[in-house]
Amino acid sequence: MNTRRDYYEVLGVSRAATQDDIKKAFRRLARQYHPDVNKSPDAEAKFKEVNEAYEVLSDAQKRSAYDRFGHAGLQGGGFGDFSGFGFGAFDDLFESFFTGFGARRTTARRAPRRGEDILTRLTIDFEEAVFGCEKEIKVSRYETCPHCSGSGSAPGTQPVRCPQCNGMGEVRRSAGFFTQITTCPRCGGEGEVFSSPCSQCKGNKRVEVSRKLLITIDSGVDTGMRLQMSGGGHEGAYGGPPGNLYVSLTVERHPYFRRQENDIFLDVTINFAQAALGDEVEVPTLSGEEKLVIPPGTQTGKTFRLRGKGVPYLRRNGRGDQLVTVQVVTPTSLDDHQKRLFQELAETLGKEVIPQKERGIFDKVKDAFGA
Repeated sequence: MNTRRDYYEVLGVSRAATQDDIKKAFRRLARQYHPDVNKSPDAEAKFKEVNEAYEVLSDAQKRSAYDRFGHAGLQGGGFGDFSGFGFGAFDDLFESFFTGFGARRTTARRAPRRGEDILTRLTIDFEEAVFGCEKEIKVSRYETCPHCSGSGSAPGTQPVRCPQCNGMGEVRRSAGFFTQITTCPRCGGEGEVFSSPCSQCKGNKRVEVSRKLLITIDSGVDTGMRLQMSGGGHEGAYGGPPGNLYVSLTVERHPYFRRQENDIFLDVTINFAQAALGDEVEVPTLSGEEKLVIPPGTQTGKTFRLRGKGVPYLRRNGRGDQLVTVQVVTPTSLDDHQKRLFQELAETLGKEVIPQKERGIFDKVKDAFGA
């Protein structure tokens, strides 16, 4: 004979109750009869009954079967028997209300946790960024205390359950229906305290250690880029993996090279004779001196392109270009012989002033790229 009460009666709602009505009734009754709150002998049985009723009526398919066939409709179709129903199915819903579910939270707290990442900064010079290099950097990171092997207790002793939070890692204050939960101030949320803390880590289980690490910097890096060293961060807790080390790069300025992505820009000066007659000059590049032909009649601001003389592409073959812009320098100090030569030249060139035609943006672009 089935002695179970009607589920609607158990929750104190009508058969037309909405899901919101059912949930509100369940919360009220579950708090009322929870064994951690209600110490009466029949509290546990009533709490199980409330849980069982809510499990059925909160599920649309189970509720439909129950409405049509009563308790018999729940014996088949995969619904099973609820006679052995316990507390576990609703732990997540009531963790914020009741202290009886501390074991799950303590277990989660002591699960392996990944260590924190470390971000450090490194300044390298221009050539190191272009061609790559290896750098030794110094970082401070937390590692498992070797003295206590990460237990936090002095060797030969064991941590004990925190008496303030009873090992939960949190303290609760009830205010009517609601409960305020805060991290336990005594154990810092760990759920345990040390009668004899480790003399090295003071119970923190990790110690700060200074390490020198060798990192490889690829050719072609630039300011603002980050390098990642997997596992170079702080060690994890409870056997968790270490975090990563991130290195943020700053590249120093070069005395005369300028970089734009993978191209290098350089300004050089030539004199009037070189500009008028043409010349072959040597200009500096990232790979040493390179010959540059100055054609006759070169004007100031003319840009020449040296292909493949720029910055190597990051993690792929090839390099950018170097763009050399010439500036024709007007001499400011001439000896008597030079003055006579310029005077003779001036007599042959005349004094006519010719207005220049306005140049469009495409003309300027062509000049900039040596077209």
